[in-house]
Amino acid sequence: MVGPRSWFSGLFYRSSNKRQSSGEKDFTLTFVQEQRLLKLKERLNVPFDETRPDHQEALRALWHASFPETEITGLISEQWKDMGWQGPNPSTDFRGCGFVSLENLLFYARTYPASFQRLLFKQDGMRATWEYPFAVAGVNVSFMLIQMLELQSERPKSLPGINFIKILSEDEEAFDVLYCIAFEMVDAQWLAMRASYMQFKEVLEATKIQLERELSLEDIHRIQDLPAYNLLYK
Repeated sequence: MVGPRSWFSGLFYRSSNKRQSSGEKDFTLTFVQEQRLLKLKERLNVPFDETRPDHQEALRALWHASFPETEITGLISEQWKDMGWQGPNPSTDFRGCGFVSLENLLFYARTYPASFQRLLFKQDGMRATWEYPFAVAGVNVSFMLIQMLELQSERPKSLPGINFIKILSEDEEAFDVLYCIAFEMVDAQWLAMRASYMQFKEVLEATKIQLERELSLEDIHRIQDLPAYNLLYK
């Protein structure tokens, strides 16, 4: 897990993909793919800055999308714990992943509000006594995707990463939509494993393996082709 006061002890991020062919390693980016990848990498390099007005506004917007009937008293408030931040100041939890993790959460809340609210309020299935904190889990989903898709390397070499770049060339919002799918998969895996607080690392690993499998399928050309995409509309 990323961020201070982590309640996991490190993550796995080892490749579980068995279907990569040697030919895929020589994947050459098209102009559109290169430009889309560059733009995404630029987003990943933006740290969260609690002094920037646009970052402050994004954080307020996330609160409003999450709790539209409740006003937030400030950017540092005990209220943030209701969303699943580790303390009264969410900015401390963004340090391990940057502004993109806030962008991901906000995109999720605005684009798939029913799914977002369902996970935020743990509305599906039999829930554990000790549930995972929603917002901090969301930051970790962002971090997991960045590592899995090799977005911090010059270009991906794994089949899931290569296929994602192909999808990205068709849909500029592919990373954000994939984030929403992955978060739904995390919650579904949580319920299937009947997991509790300290098992989130295993849940995230199982999600990563399943997502790698789906991104390795031969007939995946759009983000909507992923089998787990339908989780957003259940």
